[in-house]
This record gives sequence, C-alpha cells and structure tokens, in this order.
Amino acid sequence: MIKISDRLNAMEESATLAMSRISRELKAQGKDIISLSLGEPDFNTPQFIKDAALVAMDKNFTTYSPVPGYDDLRESISAKFLRDNNLNYPKENIVVSTGAKQSIANVVLSLINPGDEVIIPAPYWVSYIEIVKMAEGVPVVIEASLENDFKITPEQFSNAITPKTKLFIFSTPCNPTGSVYSKSELQGLAMVLKANPSVVAMSDEIYEHINFLGKHESLAQFNDIMNQVVTVNGVSKAWAMTGWRLGYIGAPKIIADACNKIQGQFTSGTCSITQKATISAMNADPSILKEMVEAFHSRRDLVISKLKEMPGVICNIPEGAFYVFPDISFFIGKQYKEYKINSAQDLCMFLLAEGQIALVSGEGFGSPNCIRISYAASEETLSEAMRRMKDALSKLTV
Repeated sequence: MIKISDRLNAMEESATLAMSRISRELKAQGKDIISLSLGEPDFNTPQFIKDAALVAMDKNFTTYSPVPGYDDLRESISAKFLRDNNLNYPKENIVVSTGAKQSIANVVLSLINPGDEVIIPAPYWVSYIEIVKMAEGVPVVIEASLENDFKITPEQFSNAITPKTKLFIFSTPCNPTGSVYSKSELQGLAMVLKANPSVVAMSDEIYEHINFLGKHESLAQFNDIMNQVVTVNGVSKAWAMTGWRLGYIGAPKIIADACNKIQGQFTSGTCSITQKATISAMNADPSILKEMVEAFHSRRDLVISKLKEMPGVICNIPEGAFYVFPDISFFIGKQYKEYKINSAQDLCMFLLAEGQIALVSGEGFGSPNCIRISYAASEETLSEAMRRMKDALSKLTV
C-alpha cells in the first residue's frame, strides 16, 4: 500500500486554486459561473514582450540557461531595482526563478531549520504558511485588523519576536487585502529589524506597479537594514505574464548564493525564452502600465460601491493589487433553505450554488471572517457578479 509523506499530509491545498478548480468543473457542466477567485490579470501580455520572445526563439535561445538566470536579464533586473525602487542589488545578488512562488520557497528553504519561527501577518497569501510548514518551521501569525487597514504595527512586530525568530514574511501591496504600506509604516518595521539583526525580512512586492497611491515603497530602501531584507518580485501581475512563470529576488549575497544552490537541485534555470522576453519588460518604462492601473482603480471603485449596498458587508478601501477583502461575519449563523452559514467557506459555497459566483474564503488567508474578491475582470462582469452576490445574500435570514 502506497503511503504519502507526512510532509504532504500536513499541507493544505491552495484555497484559491481549489475554488478555481471547482469553478472550472461547474462550467464544464454548463453552469454559468462567474469566477472571481484567481489572482490573474485579464489583460494580455504586451505585444513588445511577445515580440522579444519570438526574437529569442529565432536566435535559438532554447537551451539550458544558467541556474540564477542569464547575466543580461539579471543586469536588467538590477537596473530596474535602481530605477524604480532606489535599491542597489548587483547582478550577483539576484536570482531568477520559475515564478515568485519558487523564489519565496527558495528563501524559506535556505533559511529555516526545524523549529525556527517565521512571523507572518494575517491576512497573508495562502502559500506562505504552507511553504514554512514544508521547511518544518513554525508560523507565528500576527493578526492585522480591518480597522488598521489590515496592516501590522511595529509594536505588534516587535512583540512577536523571540530568540527562535528567523524570518518575517509580508507583502505590499498585499494579497489578499490590497493594503499598501507607506514609507513611514515601513520605516517603523525597519526600526524593529535594526534592533533584531538576526531576523531576515522577505518583502513580497509582486503587485508593486498595481498601486493607486502613485508610488511604491520598498522595505529595503532603508540602508540600516538592507542586508536583512530579501525583495521578491516578478512579471506575472503588472506585465500580465502569469503563464510565463518568472519571479526574482534581490537579496544579501549569502542568501542569493543559497537560493542558487537549492534551485540548482530542484529546477535549474527557468524558461530561456521567458527570460529573454522579460528583459524587455524590465527595460520598459513602467508608465506604460498607466492604462491598466487606471482600469483596476476604476474596477475597485465599482466593486466597493456595490459592496456598500449590501447590508452586513464591511470593507476597507484597498490601495493596490486587485482584490477586496470584506468582512462577512454578519452572515455567520444565518441560513437559507438547506444552507446554514457557519463559516466564510460555507458562505462561499452558498454564493457559488445560489449566486453562481466563485469567491475565496478568508480562512486560507488567515482571516476566517472575510472573503476575497478578485476584480481582475471587466466592469460588466463585475457588475453582474456583485448583483448576484447582493441577491444571494439578501436571502439569508436568522
């Protein structure tokens, strides 16, 4: 009899991918499902990036690439870090991976021993916890409240640190909340790091360019703690390159070298054609993304306005990414026909069955009273989805 490893049995399925799978199955059965479950832009990859990929193929860049990425790509990433973030990461401090998810896993596996503690603010991206568990680390979750825009304070961060703390993982703009840390808020976290030089921070900035405040702020900008910070980014979100699979880190060289070693045994270098195409994205002026960012901003406003029309739904106003993360605790304990709502997951399944709209429960993000709505869809689709949601919720009674 085949037995699966304890490591796998301890791991949860990704909540976002699980709901996406269920949505696809229902659509295949002919159901009219609107899925707002995945964090995937509904824009196409810009043509100039696709053209660069064609050139790469014509020039036969179709062989194994160096494990940390082609030198010219890492040089372009280094220049991007300096141009956009005022961060000085030399080429040797950059490792390119098959998506930012692999970048994060590389860092965790490079740093965490069994029993090491990893501080993670909640709400968090679903995979942070599971990657830490895979490394046999201990997730230490800090609750960030809706009242504080789902952001933790320096005091909360400091109070969570123990002699076993090795790593701090967070994102800005945040998935799932869309919250964005300001420079002064990051400076507060940096002061805590400075007082704890053995703690490394991993700043996930994959949504950097989808920012409605006009300027992204990076944690590593503070010189006193830059050698404690790993900056994670990639091309999936802003450049609509989810299927191309490329992420990267800028990190202290000791961590970059460790990630290079791990990646050399797991996957080696990521897709050669993707790498060559990504150079054109790194060299591009981010201002060309303005139209896409404005579209997301408008969609956010649409969804927020519709949610405000739904009694019992409480929501902050996210300043980045393409998610809203409303509190739906008002509906816990309510019911309709055979549906009894005992959790956010119950509510999502009710909305899927009764409203034919696929959303993701906040439980997988560490916030069991919330649900995540992705507004990476047309305004027409979002309006219809919100209409369905409002109609379905109105059926729930005590």
